Amino acid sequence: MTTALPSSPQGHGHAHGEAEHENHSLTGFIIFLCSESVIFLAFFSGFALLKTSAINWLPAGVEGLEWRMPLLNTVVLVSSSGTIWLAEILKARGSLWGFRVLWLLTMALGAYFLYGQAVEWSGLSFGFTSGVFGGTFYLLTGFHGLHVATGVLLMTLMLIKSFIPGNYDRGEQGVQATSLFWHFVDVIWIILFVLIYVWQRH
Repeated sequence: MTTALPSSPQGHGHAHGEAEHENHSLTGFIIFLCSESVIFLAFFSGFALLKTSAINWLPAGVEGLEWRMPLLNTVVLVSSSGTIWLAEILKARGSLWGFRVLWLLTMALGAYFLYGQAVEWSGLSFGFTSGVFGGTFYLLTGFHGLHVATGVLLMTLMLIKSFIPGNYDRGEQGVQATSLFWHFVDVIWIILFVLIYVWQRH
């Protein structure tokens, strides 16, 4: 008499382990974004404190900041949050090519933002050493620009991975993490735009 052996749960356990690892990875990434938020919050608080306490805030000869290019950059960056969100929706629906098109469009919008920031910097009449305002302006916008460039790089990697056969069939967590990072970058810029360009004091 033979006794049937119970089926091995190894496959199920392996799949469960992968899912748990991915969830932990995403949770860790969210904690990383929270730590980045604390850094930016410290920068924002310092900027506000210096601005309200400085006697001469703007550098000599500077009446105010040109806001048209930064406003266009803001519209571009906020729009990119919409395109990356739609890209995720298309991926979830199985439209990989639609995902790639909108993902690539998001990358292009991010690259345009960096181009617009470079154009703005090249036309400014003050530098990093032009008083407290000059230092804080370039520190805040430059640090944010570094995050935008990092986001574009992450999107490039995710786009390349989408061409690996079957790669996204397993539920690629990197896409979700990159999208969260990009939304974070957009929100930070909106706050920066209000602080630096809207809240001006001569």
